[in-house]
Amino acid sequence: MIEQKELGNTGDLISEIGLGTWRYRGTAETLRAGIDLGATLIDTAEGYYTEDVVGEAIKGIREKVFIATKVSGRNLSYDDVIQSAEESLYKLGTDYIDLYQIHWPNYSYPIRETMKAMGELADRGLVRFIGVSNFDIDEMEEAQSYLHNYPIVSNQVRYNLNDRSIERDMLPYCIENDITILAYTPLDDGNLTKAERFLKSGKMKILEEISEEAGKTMGQVALNWCTSRKNVVAIPKSNSLDRTIENCGSSGWRLSPEQIDQLDKAFY
Repeated sequence: MIEQKELGNTGDLISEIGLGTWRYRGTAETLRAGIDLGATLIDTAEGYYTEDVVGEAIKGIREKVFIATKVSGRNLSYDDVIQSAEESLYKLGTDYIDLYQIHWPNYSYPIRETMKAMGELADRGLVRFIGVSNFDIDEMEEAQSYLHNYPIVSNQVRYNLNDRSIERDMLPYCIENDITILAYTPLDDGNLTKAERFLKSGKMKILEEISEEAGKTMGQVALNWCTSRKNVVAIPKSNSLDRTIENCGSSGWRLSPEQIDQLDKAFY
């Protein structure tokens, strides 16, 4: 079964493997299968145009899932944030959003007004928790300065074995401040799942060797490495049922410290 981690310091638990839906072309049934396997965190966005299929997947089981969605960086005026949230609620078929995120920062809009709208949504009970996506530390601190009654509990950023840039400052900052990292593209667009030997660099051979030791697929090892990090949950996307099942199988076990160290050194 998929293990859970606390969202920020909210006391709420979310699955450490979620279901991403960027460029999702699968069915509601595939998402439902992932939910049944314990991937109860589903991430979507108004800009993904997948809120409808997520709404279909969660119909009748709303209380079992944790829904994260995002307001587009093109809709960050006060009125647009409120309208976007209301439209997302309608498409999702729910009366509240668990985690509402700003998809990316946009300096065309005063962040004070954006955060005022986010706070208003929380005050009205339409949003339970507030997060951001693709923000750097300065942007997070500025956003938080205008959000007086609620903490920013998450930042959704790119993170995988091939892209560890957040380890320099973002990940330590989030650990220190009880902020969850939602790691998108945790399989590097499938590049960490390919087993063709003629395509392999030395580091990919190490990934394959560890997958054989662990009795897991390369993708499962890459995801398990990702969630071995404190405060990190991963939201891989898959259109197929088989790959969704495989992704869900990346939790419920742990790589050994030695295996993690090998991967850290190989992919540094």
